[in-house]
Amino acid sequence: MDKRYQVFISSTFEDLQEERKEVMQALLELDCIPAGMELFPASNDDQWTLIKRVIDDSDYYLLILAGRYGSTNDEGMGYTEMEYRYAVEKNKPIISFLHKNPGAIQSSKSEQSLDGKEKLKLFRELAQKKMNKFWTNPDDLGSVVSRSMIRLTKDYPATGWVRADEIVDENSMKEILLLQKENSELKEKLQSLNTTAPVGTDKLSQGEDEIDISYVYHYINTQDKEYIGEDAYMFTWNEIFRIIAPYLIDECDESTLSKVLKNYLKDKYYDAIVLIKQQEKIKKISNSYIKPENFQVIKVQLKALGLIQKSLKNRSVKDTFNYWKLTPYGDYVMTQLVAIKNKK
Repeated sequence: MDKRYQVFISSTFEDLQEERKEVMQALLELDCIPAGMELFPASNDDQWTLIKRVIDDSDYYLLILAGRYGSTNDEGMGYTEMEYRYAVEKNKPIISFLHKNPGAIQSSKSEQSLDGKEKLKLFRELAQKKMNKFWTNPDDLGSVVSRSMIRLTKDYPATGWVRADEIVDENSMKEILLLQKENSELKEKLQSLNTTAPVGTDKLSQGEDEIDISYVYHYINTQDKEYIGEDAYMFTWNEIFRIIAPYLIDECDESTLSKVLKNYLKDKYYDAIVLIKQQEKIKKISNSYIKPENFQVIKVQLKALGLIQKSLKNRSVKDTFNYWKLTPYGDYVMTQLVAIKNKK
């Protein structure tokens, strides 16, 4: 929804007309709505009621202070200071822009009376107790206002104004709030699913439970005769998943997964395989692999545990491989098993 902020510009008028134009231009370029004395005189009791109403309706209050204190009411307080104090009373976000060197301002735009100078001095000190910036000329003021208003609206977000046709009615707002609640609940449920095992998997073999995997090898013995050997080796489900899971972060074909398991088995049981070679007088192993039946069981079990799922990505007709990838829960379990823990 496109929101615009109304900004009340408070200052003396005659001596700061050029500066006010620069400030209004800066505010308009920020899609703000300037409001100030150009719309009404500032020395009429009836108009003071109007001024207070405009300040009430404004989102931010901006004070420009230079060399004049300005016209006063019957009690001797300047109307600009009255506006400032009223904005403070109403807790409006306020920022003051004070001339950096009041002594350098030409005399025609400066207070002439000692009383006026003293009141301006006290008012300036009052304004410096809240957020304030300094400026030297109209162009500089416009730039400072632009930068400051961007920061002010971020630090102190206000209600703002929107087009009437963009306002959401009460029923629509209730529906939006209900949908937001449902969306939040669904996100929590999804997050829980990502870190929780699927229902029913507690009855399945998993974790540190063990499984035998058969290593099949075709070999030639010292008499140059060809044989097929098969030996079973013990693994846990966590061990198997820890080895193949990183390959499934994106996706991986079944042939590669089988080779990864075979190579891990050969490394883990290297000494046992060397001993078999010696006992069987094996001269050369021509081919070796994980027994296909075992690999199918591993694949089905990991799928049943909710750790992997088949990839449905479209591929070329020539690509006939089956591809697998991690489920969100599988990704979570992999992180727990593979990621390096802090030693502290």
